[in-house]
Amino acid sequence: MSLNVGNCPTCGKVFAKGTRTVCPACHNEIERQFVLCEKYLRENRKANLQELSDETEVPIKLITRFIKEGRISVYNSPNLHINCDVCGQPMTGGAMCYNCRHRLSHDVLNAAKQESAKIEEAKRASIVFQAKKEE
Repeated sequence: MSLNVGNCPTCGKVFAKGTRTVCPACHNEIERQFVLCEKYLRENRKANLQELSDETEVPIKLITRFIKEGRISVYNSPNLHINCDVCGQPMTGGAMCYNCRHRLSHDVLNAAKQESAKIEEAKRASIVFQAKKEE
């Protein structure tokens, strides 16, 4: 049995990897920052991302991660928005806005249809080749 160890991407310390991607000390710090954000938003529902970061001293990148993970609900905070990873448009959660998700789904469906058509064409060509070979 081997021990799965690695360096914490935040602080660089060696730690036993398990379900977490950072060491216990960094995990505790992230949780502390989450609680700060949560508490501030309970008292200041109309705060925007910059104000939340300024007042809690939690980096915008980490707050954005909390929102994308669904840990901070933007539905309770109407001025808290993040940007779509694809097009940059403001949105309320996740990594992609509705339009980009829809476009991606459409593109994947079309690619699957094209692949299926190629497979069917290859099967037909194989059948024709076998028939000519038997003649």
